[in-house]
Amino acid sequence: MYYGGGNATKVNDGNKPLTTDFVSLHLKGRTDGFALKGGDATQGALQTMYDGPRPDLRSAPNKCHWHGVDGHFQPMRKQGAIILGTGGDNSNGAVGTFYEGFMANGVTSAATDAMIQANIVAVGYKTLPTS
Repeated sequence: MYYGGGNATKVNDGNKPLTTDFVSLHLKGRTDGFALKGGDATQGALQTMYDGPRPDLRSAPNKCHWHGVDGHFQPMRKQGAIILGTGGDNSNGAVGTFYEGFMANGVTSAATDAMIQANIVAVGYKTLPTS
């Protein structure tokens, strides 16, 4: 979680880094907040990386005209686009390759999240030696 973006990004020291070559991420939005789950896309289960309210952008060091209404995103407002891919948040730190994505109607259950992660792991993502 961060506020701002670009060179003005304020880092949340509570972030849990995902250091594997392939990662799974689930962003689960709801009216009163959101959850972010992440894990290794080659093995294991997802972990909850954040579950709480949307950021209060009044404390953001770099306010932009598209940052919510009245300085916040709480409660949820659907005013934007759906972007699946690496980046998409106007930050300058997006690196990597986006392989696949999914969207669900409503908020998925923990059991559904686990099945999706198991399906991603079953694909068998791996790096290949370079010649």
